[in-house]
Amino acid sequence: MLRGIHVPLVTPFTSDGEVAVDTIEKLAHQMLDQGAAGLVALGTTGEVAALDPDERAQVIEVCLRVCRQRQALLTVGVTGNDVRSTARALRSLPEEVGAALVTVPYFLRPGERGVVAYFEALAEDTPVPLVIYHIPYRTGQAVSATTLRRLGAHPMVAGVKYAAGGIDQDAVDLLADLPDGFEVVGGDDAFVSPLLALGASGGILASAHLRTSEFVELADAWQAGDTPRARVLGHRLARLSAALFAEPNPTVIKGVLHAQGLIPTPDVRLPLVPAGAEAVSQAQWLV
Repeated sequence: MLRGIHVPLVTPFTSDGEVAVDTIEKLAHQMLDQGAAGLVALGTTGEVAALDPDERAQVIEVCLRVCRQRQALLTVGVTGNDVRSTARALRSLPEEVGAALVTVPYFLRPGERGVVAYFEALAEDTPVPLVIYHIPYRTGQAVSATTLRRLGAHPMVAGVKYAAGGIDQDAVDLLADLPDGFEVVGGDDAFVSPLLALGASGGILASAHLRTSEFVELADAWQAGDTPRARVLGHRLARLSAALFAEPNPTVIKGVLHAQGLIPTPDVRLPLVPAGAEAVSQAQWLV
């Protein structure tokens, strides 16, 4: 289900600060036209924390419409820090949503037993498959390969977005012995190529707003065993990803998309501030 490249869409804003719904629709089609396997709505890249409930519903609606037309997977980010509110958010998702990306509980650091209990409770109550978002440098909570393997054995846990800040021993151990039906997708853009080389099925990559087709080709090359081509693409795209993450995500990506005329403004909502001109220029040069 998670094979290939999935793009976590930015939320573009108009000059008066409103969500640019028509632009989201155009971007969504463009990503799928270039070979993306699916879209992610309301991820970190979409500035979900800065959107109000009505805006979040708008984003889901337009992304769902596009994915329905294109027969593509829509994954929706669901952020919460307790079972009750997260379960309510999962139950409120439209029935055509394909999966929910759920972050490991953050800030509380409940320990791995708490992480297991949290996701097992959600898995028993969710109407859509869950994708665990493992990003310990944001959540403060480490999760081992053993824990992910245990959670992956549940039929309603489809996979994990793995973003540990690099390729660690747990990534190696997990990919060496995956539960049936459980997939690993890369979430650290600059490290997606080595993760694919180890057996990841794809990636959820903000950088894939740009050079989308090359990210798709990268995943396909590793799947096909075309190591020479995959290495060339991997090195080139890692440099692009590093430039796009030179300032807090998605500020540089939005700056480049705006410079290309693909979104109406480069604006982000506080506490984010727009990327500096030099960072945008450096990224543009690599695109």
